[in-house]
Amino acid sequence: MHPVLRQAYDAEITVAVNHYNAGDLQLAFSHLERAHILGQSFPIEHAKSHWWMLKVGWRRRDCVEISGQLLRILGALLFSRMWVPIGNTGGARVPPFQSMPIPEDLQTLLDTYGRGSST
Repeated sequence: MHPVLRQAYDAEITVAVNHYNAGDLQLAFSHLERAHILGQSFPIEHAKSHWWMLKVGWRRRDCVEISGQLLRILGALLFSRMWVPIGNTGGARVPPFQSMPIPEDLQTLLDTYGRGSST
């Protein structure tokens, strides 16, 4: 992972964890979705975003999110290097193979520093 992309990913995870610890699970999940978009081509980072989504689901007692994230963690570890649905936000209520529009700020980072970029 390019250092600039790593910095952006880590920043999203950090903000998400801070919101999680403060009990703002909705905002935490929103930042985890952004981290997911940035890290989904990298197995460990991809799985880490799903791990935190699982933790949010657990705290919410959300069975759909819990079961969905357990499967997605495994998929992230096994398939991230081969193929990912671009822009997918990673929540259990989103089809796991559906590509989605990417926020403009994240698209710029991915175009410049993502896997397959020229930098």
